[in-house]
Amino acid sequence: MATVKVSDATFEEEVLKNDGLVLVDFWATWCGPCKQIGPALEEISEELEGKLTVAKVDIDENPSVMMQYGVRSVPTLMLFKGGEPVATKLGADAKGNIVKWVQDAAA
Repeated sequence: MATVKVSDATFEEEVLKNDGLVLVDFWATWCGPCKQIGPALEEISEELEGKLTVAKVDIDENPSVMMQYGVRSVPTLMLFKGGEPVATKLGADAKGNIVKWVQDAAA
């Protein structure tokens, strides 16, 4: 399953009402590190299909959700479990480190 594009209008339905794990990537088109981790997030979404949904929120197009969760820099990765935020990771990182962070936070 590929990453899911989420907007201010669909955030509640796609993330908050999702009973499973959702990794939200707050990103921007002008952000170099965001582009750097994009392919890794696509791979993670496919490798963990059925266990994790990877949602992408473009902060320039969707400022409400960004402000609601206090996102001040991109990329910011936020993990939601049962609709509640459980962990936040700032900045780009290697794929293996992101997977480990998700597994540790979800445990």
